[in-house]
Amino acid sequence: MIEKPHHLPQRLGLLSATAADPFLTGDLLTGVRGHGGVDLAKVVEPLPEEDPRWEVEPLRELVEDAMHAFRDKRTEADAWLAPRLHASLRITRREATDRRLWTHLALAVALDYVAWRHVSQSTRKISAERFRGALDRQCFSRLWWAAEMFRNGADYSPVVAACANQDLIHSALRRDLIDHRPTAQALVGVLGRGVATTGREIEGLMTAINAAGATLVYDVLAPDETRDPEALRQWVAEAESAPPVPRHSLPTGPDEEPVPEESVIALTDFFADLFETAPVRGRTLQD
Repeated sequence: MIEKPHHLPQRLGLLSATAADPFLTGDLLTGVRGHGGVDLAKVVEPLPEEDPRWEVEPLRELVEDAMHAFRDKRTEADAWLAPRLHASLRITRREATDRRLWTHLALAVALDYVAWRHVSQSTRKISAERFRGALDRQCFSRLWWAAEMFRNGADYSPVVAACANQDLIHSALRRDLIDHRPTAQALVGVLGRGVATTGREIEGLMTAINAAGATLVYDVLAPDETRDPEALRQWVAEAESAPPVPRHSLPTGPDEEPVPEESVIALTDFFADLFETAPVRGRTLQD
């Protein structure tokens, strides 16, 4: 299996897919060997040196701890790492849409983690998209965005619940509705009730939610608090003085108002009812 990169950068940078492709060799994607890192560093666009958020060491320590703690249960690492990655890498949504940042993290800083987490058990291969793919498929961007979408203000516990179900985060991150905070929290509530748990059930429910959203405005059924952008700006600005994220308890996110509980309950009830007629493949209405 691929080992820790020999040449670790001190800071994150931007690595385009075009620049990354020559390093995604057959040996790397089959887990035989990685790359030395020196040549890769030559094609990386640096980020501002005065910004402490781009330091690599805290992120490297996180992935090493994840590999150690979940060495026999790789998929469970997602629920542990997602909130801690989000709290450690304090970036804005605009910054998080830049795939080059995630490509650099995956290929220059933690290619051994990507290989460990995403090697196929059947083919023993690693998909290139886990290094430089879409935001909902790339190894680290999918976790950061799951944490961003499912956190309830400063509370990351819904993120843990969401990321414990691979089908939910894969399906939810591909849909715009998840940006409505009560919807995200209601999906976690549906999971908690055991209403929809399998991949087919979740995909059917998400399809029904999208269809209902065409005629029903969820903001009316389940209104949200107005988000104060200053809370996020302050949280990002405090990156330099923030302590390392805790390993045995959840970190604290931006000090935003949580989603109104009555909105979560109302939408969870609505989704549970909606699931009764959701188009779940292989299920008949009698089921």
